[in-house]
Amino acid sequence: MSKYMLIMRGTDETNAAMMANLDEIMASTRQFIEDMMTADVLVAAEGLDDPRQGVVVDFGGEAPVVTDGPYGETRELFGGYFLLDVATKQEAVEWARRVPAVRGSKIEVRRVAEADEVPQGGESNGQV
Repeated sequence: MSKYMLIMRGTDETNAAMMANLDEIMASTRQFIEDMMTADVLVAAEGLDDPRQGVVVDFGGEAPVVTDGPYGETRELFGGYFLLDVATKQEAVEWARRVPAVRGSKIEVRRVAEADEVPQGGESNGQV
């Protein structure tokens, strides 16, 4: 079994659409979580607070620069995740296709690297 993260990505528009139908989205999400629990694939799930409440620490210059949200230049916002323990990437993709989401949002599916895949000390195998 491998762990896969389903990363919820949205925009200001998709976030507004979600908030307009919040009760319906939350009911669908609760059912989706129950389905994953019944299938014994759910490891964790978290949603994030409104991006206007966050900050970005930018390491692009000599010293880190902190910017309060909202982030006008950001095209996609990380909204939360589901962490699954499944047999294959295809199984993770099938769960991602079932995520209750509004039109225009995206779910990114990424495998979580195992501890033995992370380079130790000075070695590098191209994976982080």
